[in-house]
Amino acid sequence: MAPLTARIASFFALVLALLSAGARAAHAQGDGATPSPPRDVAAADDEAAGRLVPAPPDFVRVERGWLTIELPASVSDRAEALARQADEQRARLSEELGQPLLEHALVRVARTPDQMAELSPEGWPPPPYASGVAYPSLHLVLLALRAPDTWEAPDLEEVMRHELTHLALADAVGGHHVPRWFNEGLAIYESGEFPWARRAALAEASFSRGLLPLDELDAGFPADRYAVNVAYAESASVVGFLLRASDRARFGSLIERVRAGAPFDRALGDAYSTDLRKLEYEWREEVSRHFSVVPALTGGGIVWVVISALVALAWLKRRRRAREKLAQWAREEAAADAARAAALVAASPQDARLTPAEDDMPSAPKPGIPVVEHEGRWYTVH
Repeated sequence: MAPLTARIASFFALVLALLSAGARAAHAQGDGATPSPPRDVAAADDEAAGRLVPAPPDFVRVERGWLTIELPASVSDRAEALARQADEQRARLSEELGQPLLEHALVRVARTPDQMAELSPEGWPPPPYASGVAYPSLHLVLLALRAPDTWEAPDLEEVMRHELTHLALADAVGGHHVPRWFNEGLAIYESGEFPWARRAALAEASFSRGLLPLDELDAGFPADRYAVNVAYAESASVVGFLLRASDRARFGSLIERVRAGAPFDRALGDAYSTDLRKLEYEWREEVSRHFSVVPALTGGGIVWVVISALVALAWLKRRRRAREKLAQWAREEAAADAARAAALVAASPQDARLTPAEDDMPSAPKPGIPVVEHEGRWYTVH
């Protein structure tokens, strides 16, 4: 039953991959879009910590031991879920990386990407494409309630898990260099984000022999939007390969060796008793076997139509959830603003009486009618 499930999962991923192939061809002709850079880690210097602007007055600060969360008061009820996710992520990463991690961290949640930039260290703004960014040297994570460009609501817990992984990995290796594919791959693998999209990109790249060499990814992720998706999918897949149940102890040994100052490639070779080139070859062979159902899927048009519809439905469902989140946050923020205004009136009731009622306003005398004024009011003379 398990092999059948795996083949079905591969079938779904292949459908997504072939659907994305058309988008890849269109992009190759140039669609005028700016590709998203692949980095969400800022190497801020230590002095930048002293240049963090205070949180706005309408923010609340939630202290949870090792974790501090600053977020708008109107969405303060989300702090509990964020703290719970952070605790779980910290425990999981400490186990997988083989040591206690994240002694302290500050998570700032902004309303918009513009406000996220305002809350960043002076001179180190987040990338314009990011809805989250990590500053490992400052133990700082910035998140936004709305994504750039689309202004949809991102999965805040998912983005936070991604960014906290960057902080934890920097802690674990003592700030020593790790390849870009390893850093991003671990963050994506641990956050669990976009699993179907990653499988689709990996399946299509494997089918078209478009997998990227790992040594190229450390020098820089590609600028092409399709190739960037492949780079992310590859990176997460390779990290998952290194974290196989039989190799968990080796993964911890790799981290320890890097922390001790060994270059990453040598640490990997010593921990896994092989070199990166052979490990990459083994990973490629596994990916090829995983998607070996490709030749058998050239028929069955009606099935393809059904699967395509399910894929589209899942995408629409995700967009609807994002819109519902934004609407809910808007309602909560409006209610919080109204409650604060009511509290101010209740605290200073005399202010509510500064404006006289309409019946108390003195009216001007009508022309031709004899009147007299007394204590601010006009009286007709009879």
